[in-house]
Amino acid sequence: MVIVIGSGAGGATVARELALKGAEVTLLERGPRPSDGHASRYYANVDAGVKILRTLCLGGTTLVSTGNAMRCLEEELRSLGIDLTREFAEAERDLGVRILPDSLYGPATRRLMEAAATMGTPMKKMPKFIDHGRCRLDGQCAFGCPTNARWSALWFVEEAEEHGCRTCCGTPAEEILVSSGQVRGVRSGSRHILDDEVVLAAGALETPRLLQGIDIPTAPLFIDTFVTIGGFCPAAGLHTEIPMNAYLHHDGTLVMPHYSRQLVDLLVERGWPATASDVLSMMVKIRDDDAGEVGDTISKAVTPRDAGTLSAGAAHAGAILVEAGADPRSLVAASLRGTHPGGTARIGVAVDTYLQTPVEGLYVADASVLPGAPGGPPILTIVALGKYVARRILE
Repeated sequence: MVIVIGSGAGGATVARELALKGAEVTLLERGPRPSDGHASRYYANVDAGVKILRTLCLGGTTLVSTGNAMRCLEEELRSLGIDLTREFAEAERDLGVRILPDSLYGPATRRLMEAAATMGTPMKKMPKFIDHGRCRLDGQCAFGCPTNARWSALWFVEEAEEHGCRTCCGTPAEEILVSSGQVRGVRSGSRHILDDEVVLAAGALETPRLLQGIDIPTAPLFIDTFVTIGGFCPAAGLHTEIPMNAYLHHDGTLVMPHYSRQLVDLLVERGWPATASDVLSMMVKIRDDDAGEVGDTISKAVTPRDAGTLSAGAAHAGAILVEAGADPRSLVAASLRGTHPGGTARIGVAVDTYLQTPVEGLYVADASVLPGAPGGPPILTIVALGKYVARRILE
């Protein structure tokens, strides 16, 4: 039997890959199994200086992703001796990664793409794991897709269960059991779940705490810090379009069309007659410095370099918005937030190139192992790493 802790992109992938090969798998998830498509009710954000977005439920934060499928950190991982060429190809096939047809590019996104091209910084179309035939163009990606058009880790969990995986929701892992340098299982409350192979995929905010409990060194926290810039643009309609359907890299930032409900309130406070349909906005995301810590508390600072990079990216995003029709007097910025926490059990510190810790049989398969901030959506990379870990265990 193999125990997998966490059911997000990494844990669900490991459970699926092992179950498909006939391994006996027990999947532990601290959160509940979602009963409907309203995954946003399971947000459990962390205010660490920068608000870090996360979701605690079966399937994890993949339930509120926007379906972006970039190959992040591929070369950095290869330089460390981890070649994921095979795993990336399999992940793209399994998730149905594709560029969406033009019919799923709304008028607001097209306006922003045209404006960026006019300014000499053309945008590229974002690869997505969205079934275009089932998409309703309702703008609900970040709240839980009501038509299940976008892949989530629940798909892999359910496939693993069809092949014998036992899923235990409401079962937080509280201690890794170790004896004589070998993992022996997991404690959850008074219950001991025993096995000599355990895969930690509890996320970069929880995995390091479990490792610290058995004296395995951890590393600083990084996140992809972002800010959303927007302005008043009557009847823009961005709020019902697929988020982040295009992107551009500019001076260390990733800039993408992105609607935030915060912007409506900010515009109204400043006297603009804005409704959700009247906001034209873009996200500016950076690869931030690893200036965070996970211990008894979680903290994440914004360094001077981070602030400067965000400011430069926001200025460029604002220029694109004005070129696309937003009133330049109305530009506002939502509060700083962060996604994709990682690095707290990174390769070379907590795990080796097989993603095994110094404790025999204990692996890590989530964003904790990433060598640096991805600066973009890492789900595809985490799925590839999950496949990589499962292959190591099976071998």
